[in-house]
Amino acid sequence: MVNTTPIPAGQAYQTLLAAWQAQAAGDMTASFMLHGRPGIGKTEIVQALAHATGAQLFDLRLTTIEPQDLRGLPYFDHAAQKTVWYRPEDLPDDPARPAILFLDELTAAAPSLQPTVYGLLQERRVGRHLLPASTFLVAAGNGVEDGAVAYDMGTALSDRLIHLHLVAEAGDWLAHYAQARGLHPAVLAFIRTRPDLLETTETALRRGEVIACTPRSWARVSQILSTFPDRRIRDILISGTLGEAVAAEFLLVANDIAATVQVDEMLKATPKDRLALYPASMHGLTALVYALIARADAASLSAVIDIMAATRHLGRDRGDPFTRLPLAELVTHGFEGLIRKALERGWQDAFLTSPSYADYARERRDAGLE
Repeated sequence: MVNTTPIPAGQAYQTLLAAWQAQAAGDMTASFMLHGRPGIGKTEIVQALAHATGAQLFDLRLTTIEPQDLRGLPYFDHAAQKTVWYRPEDLPDDPARPAILFLDELTAAAPSLQPTVYGLLQERRVGRHLLPASTFLVAAGNGVEDGAVAYDMGTALSDRLIHLHLVAEAGDWLAHYAQARGLHPAVLAFIRTRPDLLETTETALRRGEVIACTPRSWARVSQILSTFPDRRIRDILISGTLGEAVAAEFLLVANDIAATVQVDEMLKATPKDRLALYPASMHGLTALVYALIARADAASLSAVIDIMAATRHLGRDRGDPFTRLPLAELVTHGFEGLIRKALERGWQDAFLTSPSYADYARERRDAGLE
């Protein structure tokens, strides 16, 4: 059991980024361990950290190497009558360039490799090979209880690390991963309404099932939706990714969304004609919101704001079933994502000049929500 506070992937990334900055400032140097079930995003966090910091990433999969791969290979210096070790190229050696050394699958590494890893994690050296001071060290692995190949972590190894226990959390995944990477709107809409199906490893293990849903498998489903137009092939691939039961539920939603979400048509239509193009289901409207965020660019942002803002009045303008849907909450969520994208790209002036957004903001102020 990893007896530390579980945190979502986005918070784990922010924690590692703060630790990187502390090490760069000379305030603290430590080694970190990311615990979490397969497919939860441990590797992606480290890759994102390397991208954000400009660090060179050294990714070592410990299940594929032997102790000598870290120590290097010996040769004989006959003049000095010594054995000298060639330094392995898989370790950082440039003090002028910041680096991240990622020891992946640490808990699945052979026990014979662990003593070699101890030196890296604590003394930041292997034999006479000393890591540059600018090297940031992160390990990752699954637990025995996750159904993955893993060994129990001994105290000698555990004590050398600061442990971060990652869990899948739908809101965090949608905001910090799925939207940023442009995953298919059907996937985002489904997980927003069924957050319990983002990660089902524990349930699958209990039932003896091979296939479980994970954040990684939902990213794969997004790719399948965008790659295979043949519905029969698409359905087989999605069933093989999510499992039969979840795939059947998801495909009902995906088919409804495909038939009702018409982003390009809405952007081209007049405000009056757009009214008939809104999908009449919560799944469809949620997918529409995510599709609008993904589709927004500098040229279309004003129209996207208009469509998003008008969503909150569908109950008044079209009646049932819209009167029974939480439209205000959906629009607020949609504008949060749209504003985040606009700020990242410098498009915020579109909100300042939009009459639709001004009306929306005024309504929220009058209701005491801002």
